[in-house]
Amino acid sequence: MKRLVLTATLALLSFEATAVGRTADVTIIDRDHGRSLPTYYYRGEYWVAGTPGSRYGIEVRSHTGERLLAVMAVDGVNVVTGETASFAQNGYVFYGHQSYDITGWRKSNSEVASFVFAAAPDSYAARTGRAANVGVIGVALFRELTVPATPALSDNALGGLGAARDSAARAREVPASAPPAEAAERSLAGKATVGAEARIAMAPAPALGTAHGARENSVVEHTDFTRRQATPDEVIRIRYDSYENLVAQGVIRRQPPRLPGPEAFPESGGQGYVPDPPGYSGGGLR
Repeated sequence: MKRLVLTATLALLSFEATAVGRTADVTIIDRDHGRSLPTYYYRGEYWVAGTPGSRYGIEVRSHTGERLLAVMAVDGVNVVTGETASFAQNGYVFYGHQSYDITGWRKSNSEVASFVFAAAPDSYAARTGRAANVGVIGVALFRELTVPATPALSDNALGGLGAARDSAARAREVPASAPPAEAAERSLAGKATVGAEARIAMAPAPALGTAHGARENSVVEHTDFTRRQATPDEVIRIRYDSYENLVAQGVIRRQPPRLPGPEAFPESGGQGYVPDPPGYSGGGLR
């Protein structure tokens, strides 16, 4: 099965990331302000606060020395194919310890439409009739099946190699042979749907989704990738909403304002330098 592999020159991001994951780090990047969004852990889930109108990216940083396939979904939609998301679909292939920022919905081998935080009704998922899972970012990670080369093979070894090839072929036919993955997907989808309904009901501000933004250059090419197994080695799930809504839900605890209190040295608030006289403009008195 063909998968997408990144070919662009990869520049390391200079800011610190608040990442989620073990096989790879996943970080949500506010591209308009050049910073990683803080991740909040609340009741077993990870959350980030987005700003309506801001472009964002999903940075994936591999922790392994082998290739990884990352099947990525936003609001329950595959970011490469536009299909309702499934573990069995196409994704991005990362080489060992590679890092890259996925910035939008894949439109071709050379363009994406940027991810933009927007009101849920304006999200790509809602506008294509799939609003049930708006507000969640998912990354399913798969390790690669590799068959070590040997200089000479006995009949028994050839039989083992054939079995490995059969296994690889089955892995390419995930929809027909992976009921555990489908059951896991249904479970995640059910949780997301229930969570979305509760979130909208109690939100003081419009719920956030991800819109189909302006087109940008982003070059990829196709490569082959055979999954080691049909089910993901790790599934990373990050939910998002506006700052106001996350405060209202208790995900973010807003710090109370600091009330004025007694000062230990009330006459020591100055900087300790000679102040300018009245009428001073920097070049002398006028």
